[in-house]
Amino acid sequence: MHGPASPGWLLVALCAATGAYCLLRMRSRVEEQRRTAGGEALMGFGMAAMAVPAAVFTPPSWAWPAYAVVFGAAGLRALWAARSGRHHLHHLVGAAAMVYMAVVMAGPPAHGHGHGTSGTPVLTGALLLYFTGYVLLTGVRLIPVVAVADGRTAGGWGDRPELARACRLSMAIGMLAMLLPL
Repeated sequence: MHGPASPGWLLVALCAATGAYCLLRMRSRVEEQRRTAGGEALMGFGMAAMAVPAAVFTPPSWAWPAYAVVFGAAGLRALWAARSGRHHLHHLVGAAAMVYMAVVMAGPPAHGHGHGTSGTPVLTGALLLYFTGYVLLTGVRLIPVVAVADGRTAGGWGDRPELARACRLSMAIGMLAMLLPL
């Protein structure tokens, strides 16, 4: 570690790499998987942009409300999509967490540290509990199971559910890292 900006840059790299991988997953032949991957790419790149250390780049004052609007719209889209599958509820919680962080970051600086005020402890705690549970559950689901007898996989590499879970796991870990300072 070379100073306080190092963890921020690691988080930027994790989120940007996840967003890039989600863009590649959009090549799936299955329309639902393409839409889901697109939403996850937006989340990954949005998280990467929010994680840039404040000492390096301070976004303009309009950036945080813009984040809130973009992720509010993503949350509404996830809510609409939840009619067809409950896994979209996770995207709704993720979008809500991004809106919450954008609102907190738009506030006045807290005690002269970086940007934004402290968040609401109860809401921050609830989001931390949710994402911790999600990380643990998804991690367990990634444990390999017995392979299919003939060894073939259905669909292309972008259609593999374990890769999508790994993508969501890395974003949930990133979300935990972003929520902890609030």
